[in-house]
Amino acid sequence: MRLSVADTGEGIAPADLPYVFERLYRSDRARPRSADEQGTGLGLAIARSIVEAHGGTIEVESGLGQGAVFSFCLPIHREQSPRRESR
Repeated sequence: MRLSVADTGEGIAPADLPYVFERLYRSDRARPRSADEQGTGLGLAIARSIVEAHGGTIEVESGLGQGAVFSFCLPIHREQSPRRESR
């Protein structure tokens, strides 16, 4: 199963893409955060841990001024139901 989420934000610089799933990473440390910006830099690291714990992968595609697309893939396991004995 593959799920993607896209936004139309400011995008992520190519140099920052390899690091966005690392804990506490902020792409622009020089930019002051406004009062309405919140976050600890843990969300994407937690998402990666959950996806990988289920045998999946997560990735991002982005460029400055282009927004971002975050996608994850998870394997689908079909469990067979136990056979019922006929009476």
